[in-house]
Amino acid sequence: MRIAQPKPFFFQNGKRAVLLLHGFTGTSADVRMLGRFLEKKGYTSLAPHYKGHGVPPEQLIETGPDEWWEDVISGYNQLKEAGYEEIAVGGLSLGGVFSLKLGVKMPVKGIVTMCSPMIMKTPEKLYEGVLKYASDYKRYEGKTATEIEEEVDALRGKTMPSLADLRTLVDDVRMELPNIESPLLVIQSRNDGVIDPDSANVIYDNAASDKKQIEWFEKSGHVITLGPEKEQLHEDVYQFLESLDWNV
Repeated sequence: MRIAQPKPFFFQNGKRAVLLLHGFTGTSADVRMLGRFLEKKGYTSLAPHYKGHGVPPEQLIETGPDEWWEDVISGYNQLKEAGYEEIAVGGLSLGGVFSLKLGVKMPVKGIVTMCSPMIMKTPEKLYEGVLKYASDYKRYEGKTATEIEEEVDALRGKTMPSLADLRTLVDDVRMELPNIESPLLVIQSRNDGVIDPDSANVIYDNAASDKKQIEWFEKSGHVITLGPEKEQLHEDVYQFLESLDWNV
């Protein structure tokens, strides 16, 4: 039985807008509960999908950070074109890296990073994440264990050339941190098994924002938006957004 894949979302409820960005190999499902929570609190939120995400992994390995960044900009512009003049941005993992980059390139009311890396693993380690995504995706498609094993093995023999570009992206954003001036909330799980939790300190210490805070979560893993402390995460993000100097 084929299970429907998550779709990008646009929850409209209020003049204050938040662009929500998922992680590498993730989808809008990473941030959907946060989006629904903010909707109930009177915020509009939009979560795009990056090219190659939420689709078969054979398509993912043909894409790269430049294309994903274009999808981030498209999401930002979609909010602008829908009449939202003031936009905050928040993202999980790679989505947080893109949130920081957006804060350098575009006017944003505030930035939220959640378990976002400032030191990337080797392309080989990153490709292991791609293979896990492939296995999960094919399981959702309803394929048998044998089919999944055969198709993932086929992918194991391939490469994803853009993974080197992903490391370059993170390095470039880290160098740009002194140019971050928007209010900043850095959220990090101490038990993050995917990235080095010290990345949070790198972001916090190097951003030039006058208003910045860092929050540590003790019981969550890397996908903190879906973890056991998600309700507290929702509240912290909401309180941060409420503290911003909105004109609407």
